[in-house]
Amino acid sequence: MSNASPNDTSTTFGFRDVEAEQRQGLVNGVFAAVADRYDVMNDLMSGGLHRLWKSHFINELNPPRGATPFRLLDVAGGTGDISLRYAAKGGPNATAVLCDISPEMLAVGQRRVTEAGMQNRIELVEGNAEVLPFESGAFDAYTIAFGIRNVTHIDNALAEAYRVLKFGGRFLCLEFSEVQTPILDRLYDFHSFEVIPRLGQAVAGDGDSYRYLVESIRKFPNQERFAGMIRDAGFARVSYRNLTGGVAAIHSGWKI
Repeated sequence: MSNASPNDTSTTFGFRDVEAEQRQGLVNGVFAAVADRYDVMNDLMSGGLHRLWKSHFINELNPPRGATPFRLLDVAGGTGDISLRYAAKGGPNATAVLCDISPEMLAVGQRRVTEAGMQNRIELVEGNAEVLPFESGAFDAYTIAFGIRNVTHIDNALAEAYRVLKFGGRFLCLEFSEVQTPILDRLYDFHSFEVIPRLGQAVAGDGDSYRYLVESIRKFPNQERFAGMIRDAGFARVSYRNLTGGVAAIHSGWKI
């Protein structure tokens, strides 16, 4: 399954139907517009909870703290939040390649990596999650946080994740998901559709980009469906853990 239809001629951009070949350019435009305000965007969309969720995510990855070499591919890594948290938690030989399709997001990420003095641990590469510019079996772990719902063909991205991982490697995805707690689901809908676009317009001067991001969450497969897609890509021991009642979820799979 993917965001595109089976014949690959049309897909969705939020709640709009668009041609599949147009979608990536539209998504790129959203992130070019919000790159300098990406952390503000995540704070608005999650009420600041994304910071706690990302800490849980890195704890789940549990990079080695000693001298053991460990190589992470952080796809759709954008401004470097996940890579920097990983480098801070891991040992001196825990390195990362941060890959993102948006040059504007990578520019912010490069600035943050440089400011943190992590240039020797984190490499930044422009690339598409659906056609990764890396050799097969090159990484110990693959992470993607709040990025996979913006991929046009999710099944292609999952196949690429499987390809670039070593045997024994782990796939981890952090993404907004389906709220599974009564009452919270209605509150979350109100926050998403009534509050976030207005805040986006007021704080960032861009309500439309925030409206797309909210709509893209609702179009993304729920927890069970996405777990099935991960299994279909070849991963074993697939599981997920809900965060904040399902507002977000961490999905895990292993290449074994």
